[in-house]
Amino acid sequence: MSDFSLSLNEVSKTYRSRSGKAKSEVKALLPMSLQISGDTPKVIAVAGESGSGKTTLASLLLGFQSPTSGTIDFNGVPLTALSKEQRNEFRRTVQPVLQDPFSSYNQFYKIDHVLEMPLKNYGLAKNSDESSLLIRKALSDVGLIPEQTLGRYPSQLSGGQRQRIMLARLLLCKPRLIVADEPVSMIDSSYRAIILSMLLKLKTEHQINILYITHDVATAYQISDKLIVLYKGRVVEAGDTKSIVENPKHPYTESLITSIPVPDRIRSWDKESVAIQHGLLNETGCEYTDHCQHAIPQCKSVVPNLRHFENNHLVACRLYENSSAAQPSDLAKTI
Repeated sequence: MSDFSLSLNEVSKTYRSRSGKAKSEVKALLPMSLQISGDTPKVIAVAGESGSGKTTLASLLLGFQSPTSGTIDFNGVPLTALSKEQRNEFRRTVQPVLQDPFSSYNQFYKIDHVLEMPLKNYGLAKNSDESSLLIRKALSDVGLIPEQTLGRYPSQLSGGQRQRIMLARLLLCKPRLIVADEPVSMIDSSYRAIILSMLLKLKTEHQINILYITHDVATAYQISDKLIVLYKGRVVEAGDTKSIVENPKHPYTESLITSIPVPDRIRSWDKESVAIQHGLLNETGCEYTDHCQHAIPQCKSVVPNLRHFENNHLVACRLYENSSAAQPSDLAKTI
């Protein structure tokens, strides 16, 4: 299998708008470095609330948007400098799974069209017979019966079936990285475990890296090897998923985890901390200061750096700035 790497180098994204004479800007993602390679395929979860920068990160990795600063490199070449052939290879090897499986389809085409197009566009089948064989195998690999699927329109299938067809399409493309943006949030709960198990199967059996975008720490814990927690565009905690979920360091991560529902009829939900907080970006200090029970005056004026603990665990919080156990580190080396 050929080498594969996709890296973000101090990448940030700012959205600017104008209303009359007034200008405004929103910093959706603050400078971030991350490298995903094909050496050892893994599932990297990116968790955070709405507005944390998760979908912006996914859009940048897929090449749907250009960064405001920094560069994104595919196999060592900036996306802006890719040749036509290299860009075609990038589009094949870095594939999306979108949140809404229904919007991914043209409702006027049958399912067959969705599966035939990548084979045709990327020259992955020599003839129609080989194309048919590959499509039927891909459908079977995701638990669908070809005879009951082909020839039907998207509207004739359930959300879970449509999402599985998108996974079959991915198999046909032979990607090296799948960027899955909330892939189970809009499908029936009975299908969620099936889709998550299929994503894991893509990693283990097909050696595909997965970037799993979610607001749900519970599913991140279930599926991912590594976890990145975003808050207002900044990485506040990152590392091995098990270490973070079982021993969170950042107050925001603690809030996300305590917001996970558990089957406890006497649990007092009105006393639980709620993670959803919005507001303007604090560019001079920690963005979570106004909602943190551990905040000190210094938190408002100094932006905390990511620091490295045991078990590949990074956290950006003033609580650990002076800890002997924490050493300065960066995301790209940890994830």
